[in-house]
Amino acid sequence: MSVLPVDAATFQERTGVSRETLERLTVYEGLLRKWQPSINLVGPKTLNDAWNRHLFDSAQLWPHLPSGVRTLVDLGSGAGFPGLVLAVMGVPEVHLIEADARKCAFLREVARATGTTVTIHTRRIEAVTPFAADVVTARALAPLPLLLSWAAPFLSHGGTALFLKGQTADDELTEAGKSWTMTAERFPSLTEPSAAILRLSAITSIQ
Repeated sequence: MSVLPVDAATFQERTGVSRETLERLTVYEGLLRKWQPSINLVGPKTLNDAWNRHLFDSAQLWPHLPSGVRTLVDLGSGAGFPGLVLAVMGVPEVHLIEADARKCAFLREVARATGTTVTIHTRRIEAVTPFAADVVTARALAPLPLLLSWAAPFLSHGGTALFLKGQTADDELTEAGKSWTMTAERFPSLTEPSAAILRLSAITSIQ
């Protein structure tokens, strides 16, 4: 595996984002540091490696987005990873679903400070009326079978799910196959050797 990005300059080199986008993400990283002491947004031990552990971890989904993506739903957004990062990078219509009102206040502040238009749903996933999206994303949210039950109602025909998963990704795929059919692609994470990116399509319940 190649050297991991650890700062803003390396992030830009790896992703190819514009100077303007990098400046907006730098504002995001600064707000994460500012808010972390009062709201537990991310694991405290990961804060000093935020460019790698959170911003690039989210941005690595960009090349896996389907061509022409317009609408993206991010489940359990937390501090906005990956959904808000992908919105800053240019996905046109991003919906962030997060039940924690304090985290939603953080998301609103980042969106305001970076000039990013997003829709924030301060509700539990199950309480949001589903609508069609090209892509559904999530990071470290729930086991895959449960995650699919939340994501499937939001996916448009031909839609794609992109999930950042840890070392149990293969086991979760096996378990999910008992109740779901899907086309599954697995890509290695660029930030954690034992983690994976799952790109799932043609998702259908068999129960």
